[in-house]
Amino acid sequence: MDDIRNYYSIKSNYFDHNSTTPVSEDVIQALPDFLQAWGNPSSIHWAGRQPKNILRDARQSLAKNLGCSPLEIVFTSGGSESNNTIIKGLFDYYQTDPLSPSGLKSDLARRKHYMCSEVEHPSVLKTMIYLKSLGARVDLIPVNRQGEMDLQFYQEHLSPETALVSVMYANNETGTIFPIQKMAEMAHSQGVLFHTDAVQAFGKVPVNLAELGVDFASFSGHKFYSIKGSGFFFVKKNTPFTSLIHGGGQERHRRGGTENVLGIACLGVMAEKLSQVSTHVAQVAGLRDHLESRILREIKSVTITAGENPRLPNTSSLVIQGVDGETLLMNLDIKGYAVSTGAACSSGNPEPSPVLLAMGLSRDEAQSSLRLSLGWSTTREQVDDFVEILKPIVERLRLIQAESGGDPHV
Repeated sequence: MDDIRNYYSIKSNYFDHNSTTPVSEDVIQALPDFLQAWGNPSSIHWAGRQPKNILRDARQSLAKNLGCSPLEIVFTSGGSESNNTIIKGLFDYYQTDPLSPSGLKSDLARRKHYMCSEVEHPSVLKTMIYLKSLGARVDLIPVNRQGEMDLQFYQEHLSPETALVSVMYANNETGTIFPIQKMAEMAHSQGVLFHTDAVQAFGKVPVNLAELGVDFASFSGHKFYSIKGSGFFFVKKNTPFTSLIHGGGQERHRRGGTENVLGIACLGVMAEKLSQVSTHVAQVAGLRDHLESRILREIKSVTITAGENPRLPNTSSLVIQGVDGETLLMNLDIKGYAVSTGAACSSGNPEPSPVLLAMGLSRDEAQSSLRLSLGWSTTREQVDDFVEILKPIVERLRLIQAESGGDPHV
């Protein structure tokens, strides 16, 4: 047990905060007290009161710091469930008019068109593919090599038949931040609802839902120093959708099942730290810029993907020519460094990143990618140490490639 604790206590070499974050020490210290609140929050007797208060406090804290009403927050297991609930729930809503006593479809059923970007998280893209199998029409909004959204395509394909647009706040691989407020306004001008997957933005940049003007937004606790298995989504008051999980009356009948009190309690702890996000942006961005500057200066033939456009302050997506990304990752892992070649949910997939391919990178470029994502605890010394480790590894792998006839995947 001590070996496991020691293994996971090595945070200084962790450069993969976009896949998950170390659990906050404040959360760890609060866990014993939270574990004592073992009752069911739906119970009306004494055992349910403390858990119920925990849910209330977390909901209020999240709402206060995200610019919405507590009643507009629905707790879930995380980002993927939230995305599925919103997209499938709205599709179900538009298939059966809930206002019709006969259950017959009305003009609501004409909204069978859905849109999302080509670089969405799989929990959005695959849900959209699922809707297509049920008869929906889905358009994917293109992005260019710099990660910019094709707003002309978007405008041309919006119509009164569109039910929902789903575009992530920031991309999990490149860190690209999309113009969500503008896109939501464009959707609303056509009477179309708008959802943003804000999972990667949560805790990295300030998020104000009132200013964004979206109808739905998804969040996940483990991306912001909380424990896994807990998240939530925002649904604007009076916005239609149908529950994905039917059961009891939890979450005001919007998500059945006994709530994950422990996970929600931890979310509440981190919700209080959302006010600190803006103070960390400049610090983390400075480290990211220093990291990129050193790599570009000291290692030849490296490019930064989408480096000229707004990005999350912690994220750097690199293409290191002449090096296979997976091989580089394994060599860095041997040295104790945790990095990524793309989305953690796609690890083990030999195919190059669909996000990078959608942006127009070649297959070889996509297979030579490396994603580095910093956190609040990352220091300049750790960044410098990483660069010193990276340089000889890249040099050695390029030499191996040259000796193998130029194939970086040999």
